[in-house]
Amino acid sequence: MNRAVILCVDDENIVLDTLKEQLKRPFGKEFNIQTIDNGAEALEFFKELLSEKVDIPVIITDHAMPGLKGDELIIEVCKLNLETRNILLTGQADANAVGNVVNNANLYRYISKPWEQDDLVLTTREAINSYFESKQLKEALEHLLKLNRAYQRFVPHEFLKTLGKDSIIDVQLNDQVQKRMSILFSDIRQFSTLSESMTPEENFRFINSYLNQMGPLVRENHGFIDKYIGDAIMALFDRRADDAIAAAILMLVRLAAYNQGRQRAGYKTIQIGIGINTGNLILGTLGEENRMEGTVISDAVNVASRLEGLTKQYRIPLIISEHTFNDLENPANYAIRFIDRVLVKGKSEPLSIYEVFDTDPREVRKAKIKNKKMFEDAIYHFHFQDMSKASQLLEQYITQNPFDTIAKNYLQRCQNI
Repeated sequence: MNRAVILCVDDENIVLDTLKEQLKRPFGKEFNIQTIDNGAEALEFFKELLSEKVDIPVIITDHAMPGLKGDELIIEVCKLNLETRNILLTGQADANAVGNVVNNANLYRYISKPWEQDDLVLTTREAINSYFESKQLKEALEHLLKLNRAYQRFVPHEFLKTLGKDSIIDVQLNDQVQKRMSILFSDIRQFSTLSESMTPEENFRFINSYLNQMGPLVRENHGFIDKYIGDAIMALFDRRADDAIAAAILMLVRLAAYNQGRQRAGYKTIQIGIGINTGNLILGTLGEENRMEGTVISDAVNVASRLEGLTKQYRIPLIISEHTFNDLENPANYAIRFIDRVLVKGKSEPLSIYEVFDTDPREVRKAKIKNKKMFEDAIYHFHFQDMSKASQLLEQYITQNPFDTIAKNYLQRCQNI
């Protein structure tokens, strides 16, 4: 049944015949006019039509029927579909039924018996028009919602919110705002080598599989992804620096589980590096009138990228800057230690950097925490050029924690000076 249905319900066949005859001439070419002589069967037929996705713009039902009465039928119909327009045929004694439908369901109109044919036809036509106008509006709103969700895949809602915009429609070229944020950069180690063994299609599947694991963790921790750069992620956190740290830790935890799945499937495991910096940045739109994109401009962004690169040098997964460390609400909530003072490219002053090692293997993490003072003393002597004392402490420290790559790196640096 493809045509939309006008459903007439009454327990008297003569009434049904009259309704069908009066409605057939004005509506019979466009609509299938169906008649049913009891409320229960009408309700089942209504459910069947809904399951077949047939439009039922109007139900015209008598009230006084044995079993399921007209007002009760309308209430049940409204539970299934609020769009259908319901017309109740009532006698003088049916005021309570009208009140029941008005209070508990969606009554389009009631018509008193006996009715005038012109009144019935006009009311039915208005109900049909109301139904299809409402349906078109609903479909238009659903389309707009889908379109808005699609836009959010490319322009995050958080980006618009930060710019003070309610909709992407409001965004203009040169819109900008300055704000202090934490910037997270992550990258897959040796991705170029890994990608060489895959076809382009396999590359896309792999990257999307990986990003599908990581992206939600950023959002769950009140951040948003500014951009994907191949296998790399650049994410922003404007609430607090702790959110960026929490997201990074969860990314490393999720990576471990992801690698287990790759191993079971016979694939190589992957490693990532994450760098986090905090600072003032300008978030806004760049480009030209017909092609623009949202982006951030700040030296703080470049530093975050450099920190991610340093994770390769220090052979650890997560490094944060002193700016991020100083912005943490309670650094003691994390396993953190100072590891170096470095001169980041483009900067004239050295920057203190810290390792966050919450996701280290349990024994390595415990050893780092237990021997933290010995490690810091060794680093202190190294930076003050007392290589003999630094080497002595580092050798002693490594016996306690032989898997600490940074300590081994420092010992080698002492020996090369």
